[in-house]
Amino acid sequence: MKVRPLTPEALVAELVDRIDALPRTTWARVLLDGAPPTRPGSLADALVEPLRALGRPVRRVSAGDFLRPASVRLEFGRTDPDSFRDSWLDVAGLVREVLEPLDPGGSGRVLPSLWNVATDRASRADYVTLAEGGVLLLDGTLLLDKWLPAELTVHLHLSDAALARQTDPDRQWTLPAYDGYRPQADVTVRYDHPARPALVGTVG
Repeated sequence: MKVRPLTPEALVAELVDRIDALPRTTWARVLLDGAPPTRPGSLADALVEPLRALGRPVRRVSAGDFLRPASVRLEFGRTDPDSFRDSWLDVAGLVREVLEPLDPGGSGRVLPSLWNVATDRASRADYVTLAEGGVLLLDGTLLLDKWLPAELTVHLHLSDAALARQTDPDRQWTLPAYDGYRPQADVTVRYDHPARPALVGTVG
């Protein structure tokens, strides 16, 4: 398997180039997927200004703002790894409020957040309109086995050992949720050492 080491800055530049190569006649939905230690949201944030400098409107959304209410999410307890993998994310809400409006011919009206986990209440966010040619950057974990529509998917891969080592002690219960999770992404990045990422297989 071909592996190309990169600096963090080169990784950002690589992803910006790939995203900007997507057609500007509609929207580009980009999913950045990784276990919490990889901090996919930080990588997504790093893409915002370079894309805007290229004339691309950008909207940032985090899957963590589209979790189900606690009464549903924690039905089988607070530390159930199967629920964490399959039931925590409000997939229907995320598709309805964020991804489907950016289908070709869609409205472009996106809801930046749906649920406030801290208060366990609706976030009361206002809809925003992303201009055509704009880029949606959606970060989260365990996103790429849920058939979410996207123009580009990025997976930050941790080896099992790195995942176990880097996961916070109070989150070790989530580790079984990642067993067998080997998504097919357009861009896969080895991320055991964030200061020395490496680009591996790509699709398309």
